[in-house]
Amino acid sequence: MRDIDVTLDAAQKLGLLPEEYEKIKQLLGKNPNFTELSIYSVMWSEHCSYKNSIFWLKTLPRKGQKLLTEAGEENAGLIDIGDGLACCFKIESHNHPSAIEPYQGAATGVGGINRDIFTMGARPVAQLNSLRFGLPEHEKTKWLLKGVVKGIGDYGNAFGVPVVGGEVYFEECYSTNPLVNAMSVGIVKIGETISAISEGEGNPVYIVGSHTGKDGIHGATFASEDITESTSEKLPSVQVGDPFQEKLLLEASLEVIKSGTVLGMQDMGAAGIICSTSEMSAKGKHGMEIHLDKVPLRQQQMKPYEILLSESQERMLVVVKKGKEKEVERIFEKWDLNCRIIGKVTKGNALKFYMNGELVADVPADSLVLGGGAPVYKREYKEPSYYAETKKFSINNIPEPKDLKKISVCLAKNLNIASKKWVCEQYDSMVQTINMSTNCISDAAMVNIKGTNKALLLTVDCNGRYVHADPEAGAKIAVAEAARNIVCSGGEPAAITNCLNFGNPYVSEAYWQFVCAVKGMGEACKKFDTPVTGGNVSFYNQTIIDNKTEPIYPTPVIGMVGILDDKKNQMTLDFKKSGDIIFLLGTPREDINSSQYLVSYHNVKLSPPPFFDIDEEYKVQSVVKKLIKNKIIESAHDVSDGGLFITLLESAMPNELGFDIITPAEIRTDAFLFGESQSRIVVSVNPKNEISFIDFMMQSKIPSTLLGHVTKGKIQINDELWTPVKDYKNIYDNALTEYANE
Repeated sequence: MRDIDVTLDAAQKLGLLPEEYEKIKQLLGKNPNFTELSIYSVMWSEHCSYKNSIFWLKTLPRKGQKLLTEAGEENAGLIDIGDGLACCFKIESHNHPSAIEPYQGAATGVGGINRDIFTMGARPVAQLNSLRFGLPEHEKTKWLLKGVVKGIGDYGNAFGVPVVGGEVYFEECYSTNPLVNAMSVGIVKIGETISAISEGEGNPVYIVGSHTGKDGIHGATFASEDITESTSEKLPSVQVGDPFQEKLLLEASLEVIKSGTVLGMQDMGAAGIICSTSEMSAKGKHGMEIHLDKVPLRQQQMKPYEILLSESQERMLVVVKKGKEKEVERIFEKWDLNCRIIGKVTKGNALKFYMNGELVADVPADSLVLGGGAPVYKREYKEPSYYAETKKFSINNIPEPKDLKKISVCLAKNLNIASKKWVCEQYDSMVQTINMSTNCISDAAMVNIKGTNKALLLTVDCNGRYVHADPEAGAKIAVAEAARNIVCSGGEPAAITNCLNFGNPYVSEAYWQFVCAVKGMGEACKKFDTPVTGGNVSFYNQTIIDNKTEPIYPTPVIGMVGILDDKKNQMTLDFKKSGDIIFLLGTPREDINSSQYLVSYHNVKLSPPPFFDIDEEYKVQSVVKKLIKNKIIESAHDVSDGGLFITLLESAMPNELGFDIITPAEIRTDAFLFGESQSRIVVSVNPKNEISFIDFMMQSKIPSTLLGHVTKGKIQINDELWTPVKDYKNIYDNALTEYANE
């Protein structure tokens, strides 16, 4: 755009730092024009370049026996699941778009993450999501919740992939900036995947799928900025999705990959055409010549930079083997999709973009990506003042309430604990008939792998309150809980993808949270042998409280995949029959740190995370694996949000059973029932297996506590009758429904 002067001021308005602007001039050997400047502004944004995070991300364990690709090599992670099959999976955020337009923000997040899966040749078989919203009493929270859930449901249901699991939390720190993290999981035969690469001089480059419009321009830059009160002015940055078009694109893409006519393929997500062309070219060590006037447009008179940066949905860039053009075009025409040659692969490193024959941008491909010219920063960080305050907390300063029954009811209807039935009912969880955990409830979602004895086990986990209290310990707990959910379902943890949601990386205290969380995550992943396959970093998440800007709780969401080698070993969380014996594995502790009980009942916001020892956790999980394999236990359910009481309640409610337990005298009853110390699992045992269980546990040297027995529907604690299970179930099942329908 010759009518816009390219100056330092223009660069800064596009989100570039002064030193970055100087580096661009050095790389190009000249002053960039506006289109070239726009290219660097999106490709060097945090969302695309990971410039403030990649140094630390590279410290995470990225290799493992089951990994078929190393983190960052492809659009998504890929692991060997046996029987000649691979699981392809990834989680990403769509936080900023969802904050200002929740329906489309969430919907397009679902569309984008699914495209990452099927561009590799895998068919998506399951989706999960991790959602965070502000205080429930705010009307804006209800608006965001309803919009996000409907966006996920409408897009996912129309696309035809089941939502099998997820989590929803409400905390004040997410009031301005909700978190919408979407995970997609696919299955593909080993050897039938395709890479996001461009190579072979003269090979044609196609754009396929939807027309290109002005939606989403500078979306990647927008995602690399703080959300403020004026963010609504950037509403045009939100893309609009079409799930029916995506379904056609899925089928056409898988068919064209199977035809053997394609060399490389990449989804056009953040930063659109420029991201796909630069990343594919840099990976293949080739250049491209692209004619922007050949791109099918939804709006006329679009400028070159608008075409390059548009984030219009349901589009792919495809590099085709020369001579196979007609076959590729036939397949896409069959599915009634655009399929246009817009350029070709060239020798060298240059990306040259033309408009009506005029060269409008000429940039080196590798200068736009990590490992090339993209900047990498290692920011300063320092411990925030609140961290020392958490250590001053003592349970001795918290009076033990007399009416614990009242607290149990409050926790059962707490929106962070209560059933997410209202959310789940808006998602199709049974399409493709592969979801094994809809009627057989387990700690992790179970997805059947047809034609085998195996199933995938999937979970997303993170307690942001724990991570805020201590980022390193909290991130370890997030990984450990994900592994615990897999193990309690009968499986073996295999690998993770992560979605790292943090505040502004230029604020040293927020960056400290990020660095510590990555360190904790790395240590836990090594312990549980769950390497990181890739994921997403989302910085600049904040909220405004009393006219003061505060970062969200650091929220490193862990998406974990596990493998159930034999479906006969599937384990569920529900008590099976009255008379079964209930045991607690792991050590009970007088600990209410960072518990929902402490926060919601005592209104104490600052305390350390609950007790956690990674070696103890590993041993407990190892024992549970063997108990399940040896058919000694009837159910397994981990202790997490809400503590032991909620765990027992969730195991009792599915079959309308109850429990009769005795609490130990040496531990405060409120801490024993509602504390959230880690590495504890509730199991039920058929009386005929009691001796085998006791003998096994004595040999394992892992503490186990006899709690009591499963009953026919009553709850009795220390010989006192509490509220009947059916009443708790009514409260638990309907809390979120009643809230959403108010």
